[in-house]
Amino acid sequence: MATPLRAAPLSGIRVLDLSRILAGPWASQMLGDLGADVVKVEQPGRGDDTRSWGPPYLKDEDGNSTGETAYFLCANRNKRSLAIDFATEAGQALVRQLALKADVVVENFKHGGLKQYSLDAESLLAANPRLVYCSITGFGQTGPYAARAGYDFLIQGMGGLMSVTGAADGEPGAGPQKVGVAQIDILTGLYATVAIQAALAERERSGLGQHIDLALLDVQVACLANQGSNYLAGGSLPGRMGNAHPNIAPYQDFPTADGDMILAVGNDAQFARFCTCAGHPEWASDARFATNALRVANRAVMIPLLRQATVMRTTAEWIALLEAHAVPCGPINRIDQVFADPQVQARGLRIELGHALAGRVPLVANPVRLSASPVSYRRPPPLLGQHTDEVLAEWLGIGSAAAPA
Repeated sequence: MATPLRAAPLSGIRVLDLSRILAGPWASQMLGDLGADVVKVEQPGRGDDTRSWGPPYLKDEDGNSTGETAYFLCANRNKRSLAIDFATEAGQALVRQLALKADVVVENFKHGGLKQYSLDAESLLAANPRLVYCSITGFGQTGPYAARAGYDFLIQGMGGLMSVTGAADGEPGAGPQKVGVAQIDILTGLYATVAIQAALAERERSGLGQHIDLALLDVQVACLANQGSNYLAGGSLPGRMGNAHPNIAPYQDFPTADGDMILAVGNDAQFARFCTCAGHPEWASDARFATNALRVANRAVMIPLLRQATVMRTTAEWIALLEAHAVPCGPINRIDQVFADPQVQARGLRIELGHALAGRVPLVANPVRLSASPVSYRRPPPLLGQHTDEVLAEWLGIGSAAAPA
């Protein structure tokens, strides 16, 4: 029996989004996907910085560029764009009026950057005590680095992620590497979403909003996870290990007859089944490899032996064999192969929405699946200033002439 659908979890929540680039927009897009009414305030004529971060650009049905960048599209659906220049007194006054009607403000200006406009947390909370005000910065509202600008790449380096990412010393291509997407921006956006919803839930009890202080560096350090704990608890300094795992073996990439595959052995039983599939059942009882702790200690001996075995079959042959024996494994897909994967297609991870310039815009779906109040895709990423008249009328009951150009 199908679950009766209910209203979106955040329906009725108004979000005033003063953020740009990725961390803040990722958070506000998530809030929009969950039903919030998100209004993105952008500078007239320019807009979010990522509107100029192309190519590639979205193309229309005739293959012509629309000028809308793929980067902007990835983080701005379910929002309405309002063009206001709050460097002017009139623009500041208008944003303050909008903040009086908002439940949430999201901003990622440098520390103190909005105080000159009286759009900082202290000013807006004084006017609207129920407001949840989320500030996202590189280094937070306190500490010796608070005034510094912060960027994902910089934070990956400063926060330790690059010290454990990349080939080990002595291996080809050795050296620290950043992750291939702006992972810290995205994680900060997700932490912001959690914090905002927690503050909204707390407001139901207290009747009051609060200021959320989120820093990219804080998020990166928190997300060191087991690597941070390995250092704090064990005293050992983690280093780069390529695709190997510091606590589990074998858990990395292996060559095959026609490419590479990932082998992710999580316990001794899985290792024993792999050994049987590889034609070497004796490895499972070998005194050097019988337990995970032994395999980690003797990985320098074990991994070359496994590599000699894995090159004897193609990637597809290995996956078919190992999956039949419940040994975790998989291919290393290009992004085109990802979207062609039958599981990705079955889960509907590619979506399309109508678009004012292109006709249709392809996007990646939200992975959150709620049985009774599912994510909804109501609006494509907006054109710059597309909803100025609409928002001013709905939120403030005034015409577009009030918006400073």
